[in-house]
Amino acid sequence: MKPKSFEKIYHYNRDSRVKRWFYIFIALAIITLFLPWTQNIKVTGNVTSLYQQQRPQQLHSPIPGRIVKWYVKNGDYVKKGDTILQLTEIKDDYLDPMLIARTSQQVDAKKGMRDFYQAKVETTNTQLNAINSARDLKIKQLKVKLQQLQNKLATEEAELKAVNNELILITDQFNRQQKMYTDGLVSLTQFQQRSASFQNAQAKKTAAENKLAQTKQEVVATTIEQNAVVQEYTEKLSKIQGDRFQNLGSIENSTGEIAKLESQITNYKIRQGLYYVLVSQDGQIVQLNKAGIGEILKDTESIGTIVPLKVNHAVEVYIKPVDLPLIKPGQKVMLIFDGFPAIVFSGWPNSSYGTFAGKIIAVENTIHANGKFKAVVIADTLTKPWPPQIKMGAGAQGIAILNDVPIWYELWRNINGFPADYYTVATNKSTTKK
Repeated sequence: MKPKSFEKIYHYNRDSRVKRWFYIFIALAIITLFLPWTQNIKVTGNVTSLYQQQRPQQLHSPIPGRIVKWYVKNGDYVKKGDTILQLTEIKDDYLDPMLIARTSQQVDAKKGMRDFYQAKVETTNTQLNAINSARDLKIKQLKVKLQQLQNKLATEEAELKAVNNELILITDQFNRQQKMYTDGLVSLTQFQQRSASFQNAQAKKTAAENKLAQTKQEVVATTIEQNAVVQEYTEKLSKIQGDRFQNLGSIENSTGEIAKLESQITNYKIRQGLYYVLVSQDGQIVQLNKAGIGEILKDTESIGTIVPLKVNHAVEVYIKPVDLPLIKPGQKVMLIFDGFPAIVFSGWPNSSYGTFAGKIIAVENTIHANGKFKAVVIADTLTKPWPPQIKMGAGAQGIAILNDVPIWYELWRNINGFPADYYTVATNKSTTKK
């Protein structure tokens, strides 16, 4: 007979329950294999803003200058329009404290010069009117004179015609008288009288012809004089017109210089307003690059950074190229933010703790330097909001929710190295396999 201590140690008289627990375990394992499992893709990223104006922005110096006074320090919260610092001028072109007043004097001088040229233009206009009137009067006088000469010429031509007729008659009478004298029918005295009449008629014809020729010469001279008058006044008008156009050009030049100087005055006034660097939006001042007073800032040199207070947070996640076909706009993503504790069951997202829901709104079509594609995720308004304590640039991990499958299928897929099931997002937020 074996001692009792042996029985207590080996329990050889007790029934074994190992088989029972083995069957229970097998049953539980089989049941577990048929439980639903949510396929997912794990991605990493960081917190950013959906809008460019809400991201951290560099503060730049609008002009080169020397720092006179600081109004803020690192970590200060400022409002739009607050002054960051004051600058003073360092460029020679703007050191004159009376720069605007002296430029205004130049503008007044240019305006006076323009008025002077305007007065000269008005004077030339008066001269042009006077010369045009004098030319018209002179030409009118010459036309009247020419008309008189034309009338005189017609009269003299008529007189010459009458004299010719008279000469023809007297010539005929002279010839008959001469024949009669030869025949002895008339006396020498009668013949001499007729000869004298004939000579007088010839003299009258010569005088009439000379008078007509002289009148014709006067007509030609008057015509030449008329053309000379037109030429003379044309030259005078051209000269005055040239002076007028020159004065008009000077007026336009003065107007352009006045506009240029007035533009300079406006620029000077705007530049004086830039001596105080102002805040463009509400936010927090960080990373100030200059220290102390008297330091020189170059044009567009960075002063520091302002982080806006009002931010619509988003998350930039980076996806591997092999997973890119599974990511579509509108797809749900569960996010875990750095600094916020979370208990994650990737296959059962509804059972996870500390995760926040989001949805993809855009996927970029170009790859980044890190060899991945970027997608932008925003908060899902139908679920709990993202924590307000998250900061720009903070790290985030994402789990892109794919299809619901049994656990045995997911195990079989991973053992064989198959990719996750591809699906598309419908408008009613339901998923369908392809």
